[in-house]
Amino acid sequence: MFRWPLTSAKGVEFELRLLELRDAEALYALADANREHIRPWLPWIAWTHSAGDVKKFIRAALKQFTEGDGFHAGIWVGGEIAGCVGLHAVDWQNQHVAVGYWLGKEWEGRGLVTEGTRAVARYCFETYGLERVEIRAAVENKRSRAVAERLGFTLEGVLRRTQRVDGRWLDNAVYSMLRGEAERLGG
Repeated sequence: MFRWPLTSAKGVEFELRLLELRDAEALYALADANREHIRPWLPWIAWTHSAGDVKKFIRAALKQFTEGDGFHAGIWVGGEIAGCVGLHAVDWQNQHVAVGYWLGKEWEGRGLVTEGTRAVARYCFETYGLERVEIRAAVENKRSRAVAERLGFTLEGVLRRTQRVDGRWLDNAVYSMLRGEAERLGG
């Protein structure tokens, strides 16, 4: 399994590490402690009720990785899980993928998601050879949208009522970066 050491722009040392079954308890504890924080944006929290539910997700994520169809990594700071960054299924025919991420509230403001997403986007261009990387975030989710904007992704538009979360419809802002624009990732 891979380990990817990184340092955020704020000087925080952390690593991205492929999620493994042994991480289920810690990941569930983080999600459960942040349930109300992430509930407005992420539909999966509504059906995540135990470490067993997280194990199902991790099994699917490991299958995705094994089949060369992307990955999901934990964001680890000093041995403690802070959140996740990962890829939805890769569209190999059209050479694009969407990146998703979330972070426990207590870990916000340290640059972890920004630097982790930068690294994952580079990986998509350099290792997978993809043409396009996309980030979608609810229009009202200013923190998630700020990650895409800091990294130089282009706002393409808004998909209206495209996601149902916690009983309400969300409009999603769609950001993208093309391989020829990857220098914007900086760092």
